[in-house]
Amino acid sequence: MLRDKNLVPLSRQHQHALALCVRINRAKLATPAEVKAWQSEMRQHFEHEIRFHFAAEEAHLFPAARRFSELTSLVDELIAEHGQLRDYFARASEGTLDQGELRTFAERLSNHIRREERQLFEGMQGLMDPEELLKIGGLVEGILSTASDSCIVPTESKLNGLGS
Repeated sequence: MLRDKNLVPLSRQHQHALALCVRINRAKLATPAEVKAWQSEMRQHFEHEIRFHFAAEEAHLFPAARRFSELTSLVDELIAEHGQLRDYFARASEGTLDQGELRTFAERLSNHIRREERQLFEGMQGLMDPEELLKIGGLVEGILSTASDSCIVPTESKLNGLGS
């Protein structure tokens, strides 16, 4: 199903986060410096985009979806996953994730995004009228507009352990 234009900003941010997951999965993560660099990138990604994304979903998208019994349990699961993902981001900020945990994080974030796209967004588009989606889109955009428009890309110095 074609994504409703009011959900596209969230889908765009999902693409950014999926790119992070792919890059983590492809990374060697062979040295402590590489693990540290990826944790730094996770922290930046959370601060510049994901925290706003989660806030928009939790404030506007999830409450709207919860009105439909077909989506209630899914919303509950997605909220719980946000909590788990926040824990990974917090641990990355502290520099306490190891190689395996980075890979697990990437898998969990990727699965979470795919559930939102394939189940939540599709369900909302099928159940809500265009006016409801327009209203939600405006509210979501209000929160997302405070996020950075830049995509975090690791520098060579960070990946070589020379960055902070």
